[in-house]
Amino acid sequence: QMHLVESGGGLVQAGESLRLSCVASGLIPDDYAVAWFRQVPGKEREGVSCINSRDTNRYYANHVAGRFTISRGGARNTVYLQMNSLKPEDTAVYYCAATPGLPEEVHRKCAYFVETDFGSWGQGTQVTVSS
Repeated sequence: QMHLVESGGGLVQAGESLRLSCVASGLIPDDYAVAWFRQVPGKEREGVSCINSRDTNRYYANHVAGRFTISRGGARNTVYLQMNSLKPEDTAVYYCAATPGLPEEVHRKCAYFVETDFGSWGQGTQVTVSS
């Protein structure tokens, strides 16, 4: 099982940027996907972005495409989410999640980044964007 820890959340003004980090530890397989999700109280968790461990595929939800960038760090176990041009509607708790599998399976899960496909979750980090 992978253990995930997010960091980097905070309070910013609209138009500013934040970079979230997700560090994995424990049993890390060769092929896996890491996705970012976010959740506002009272609403369902929604997918934001996903990257596979080989860094051959990156996916974004429509509402963040062009503003957010997912990437892998120099260390194989770190994934970043660079968030630019933040809007008040981006305010949420952001979670990173991971799922292992064969390369084709990881590709499929990452392309759709559905919450139920991801079995390992971090504790979340709060992002608040003021207007």
